[in-house]
Amino acid sequence: MATISIMSVVGSAVPSPLRDVGLLVCWYLVRDGEKIGGPILSLPDAEAKARDIAARSFEA
Repeated sequence: MATISIMSVVGSAVPSPLRDVGLLVCWYLVRDGEKIGGPILSLPDAEAKARDIAARSFEA
């Protein structure tokens, strides 16, 4: 089973709508090199979402 990674992006890599409101960092969830979630506005939220996705994959 592939693991879920949390990838942070900073500065100009942050989507412009987020930069427009002053956010300079966000997080994405990635599995096998493919984005599966995000942009997420905080690391704790990204960690929680990764846990939720991992738990759901065990239920399937």
